[in-house]
Amino acid sequence: MSQKILLTSTEVNIILHRLACQLIEKHLDFSNTVLIGLQPRGGFPARRIKQILEDEYNVPEIQLGFLDITFFRDDFRRHDKPLEANRTEIDFLVEDRKVVFIDDVLYTGRSIRAALTAIQSFRRPSEKELQVLIDRPLSPHLPIQPDYRGRQVDAINDEKVRVHWKEKEGEDGVYLI
Repeated sequence: MSQKILLTSTEVNIILHRLACQLIEKHLDFSNTVLIGLQPRGGFPARRIKQILEDEYNVPEIQLGFLDITFFRDDFRRHDKPLEANRTEIDFLVEDRKVVFIDDVLYTGRSIRAALTAIQSFRRPSEKELQVLIDRPLSPHLPIQPDYRGRQVDAINDEKVRVHWKEKEGEDGVYLI
């Protein structure tokens, strides 16, 4: 299986900083905004963006949670092997707050649809936004678009986009496989 590098570690870092700056432009002090990383892969960029906002832009007390969408997906019973659920960690209210969902790749939109359903368990946010590192607009199954996108990738046919995070795979990078 051949792979082509789409983003290097340096480029991923630059994009994460740009995405953090876009959040600052829209949300300013984050007093009414929470970040939610979609498990399992959205937790990596969510943690990094929170760290960038706090360390480099002095945004205090950003609330970050992690949402497991496994059993809210429309395809969770269609796999041959049992699915492994992840942990949902949201220890704050989302009622009447702005929620920014963060994920690594927007592909079909089905994960985001599941997240919109799952977040209702924590009451109703006033606004919902989506931030992704990679947007694949040529393959949506649902009419969902990100509010903040790092890079658009026009992968076709059976091409896959793989994001590597140094916390998981030992390096940052985005590959077309």
